[in-house]
Amino acid sequence: MRVVIAEDLALLRDGLIRLLQAHNFTVVAAVDNGPDLHTALTQHKPDVAVVDVRLPPTFTDEGLQAAIDARTHLPGLPILVLSQHVEQLYARELLSDHTGGVGYLLKDRVFDIGQFIEAIRRVAAGGTAMDPAVISQLLARQDHQGPLAQLTPRERQVLAEMAEGRSNSAIAGRLYITEKAISKHINNIFTKLDLPPSSDDSRRVLAVLAYLNGR
Repeated sequence: MRVVIAEDLALLRDGLIRLLQAHNFTVVAAVDNGPDLHTALTQHKPDVAVVDVRLPPTFTDEGLQAAIDARTHLPGLPILVLSQHVEQLYARELLSDHTGGVGYLLKDRVFDIGQFIEAIRRVAAGGTAMDPAVISQLLARQDHQGPLAQLTPRERQVLAEMAEGRSNSAIAGRLYITEKAISKHINNIFTKLDLPPSSDDSRRVLAVLAYLNGR
């Protein structure tokens, strides 16, 4: 699997390269600023990009903006964002594009190697990998209007677990209910969010994105 990394801290960037290579990823480029990231993404067309939100020269949102801009040339480019803090504006901007896998993890998650590698693979495959802290803060700002307001508390629990990338069996284990019950809740979620069966879109991913984006 081919990866582009964008991280301005040399020590962390080198650590990410070594970590990914040790897990059979091919790092095709590792850059430390926004313009170089955009160039690397459009030239290499990686399977997934691991991107720090804040990069030189202004350390605001160069990393995220470069990745989002690259998606105009590479629709659906999977992006896993790393950030020191939960930055709601940037998280919502990423989630507003409903194409391709997306992830938003706090940098602390990198130290849980198994979880981090799993998140990269999930995003590359078109899924989602959202940090629980990101989910909590995004939900805190929702006005609970529209289709999301129709969800029951249990359905919201199930959808929150889906947002973290868990399978039906994993959700069932965490909520202490059967997989059959989880499947029923998920079908209810799809119905309430007006996500009919489709051969083109993953309703599971669309439901998660609708949830996180507060639509």
